[in-house]
Amino acid sequence: MGSPRKGNTYRACEELCAYLRQDDAVECDYLWLKDANLLPCRGCFVCFTRGEDACPNKDDAPAIEQKMRDADGVLFASPVYGMNVSGLMKNFIDRFSYLFHRPRFFDKKAFLLATAGAIGQKDVLRYMDTVATGWGFEVAGRAGLITPPGILSPRQARKNNVLLQKAAKDFSAALQRKKRKRPGLMDVIIFHSQRGVFSQLEKESPCDYHYWNDLGWLSPGARYFVDVPVNPLYLAIGRIAGWMARRRTRKDQVQGTGDAG
Repeated sequence: MGSPRKGNTYRACEELCAYLRQDDAVECDYLWLKDANLLPCRGCFVCFTRGEDACPNKDDAPAIEQKMRDADGVLFASPVYGMNVSGLMKNFIDRFSYLFHRPRFFDKKAFLLATAGAIGQKDVLRYMDTVATGWGFEVAGRAGLITPPGILSPRQARKNNVLLQKAAKDFSAALQRKKRKRPGLMDVIIFHSQRGVFSQLEKESPCDYHYWNDLGWLSPGARYFVDVPVNPLYLAIGRIAGWMARRRTRKDQVQGTGDAG
């Protein structure tokens, strides 16, 4: 919960959970970021090079990650503040930035919820989609609601309810399906591009390199993060992107060595 209060975002979550319970025995557990001990990211890059356990911030981050691991799905909920997620949500995302390098939630589903007074919900949903997908989640539902301050008009209330109900059905179906859906073209390109980069970083970023290597993602036959069917055309394009990323990384390394010399 990226809101600091029990306002529109919280009420939307409550409605969503009620809709989910109509289709399945869903239990919703709130994590209020306003109450979590989550220190700001220091930008030291230690989590990238040495691993998250070496982070100098000793706070609730490991426990929060474990809560996400234990859940079948995670609902990322934020009001729109300054045309982006709230500061609470941004701090949460910053503290778990290592997940962009070492994604792990491939067996989890994500739901994205944004509430805005007038505009900005679409931009926030796009951003949260990038985050959740980058961390490994399958984004299986989303809703961007207009919730202006004051009294909500009956027309807007009905529109919000329709959006929530449809999104809840999509999310519920995904939770029951269990299996991972096939990756899209961009998903495959991202995998192979990252694969190309991290395959060259054994010395510069050993934690990232060994994470990818140990999971078999650097092996010649790796197609995607998980064992799911991959469109052959997407795979061919992805491998070209990976080759280009690997080549570019090598070139940057050579130039860096030359500059250092």
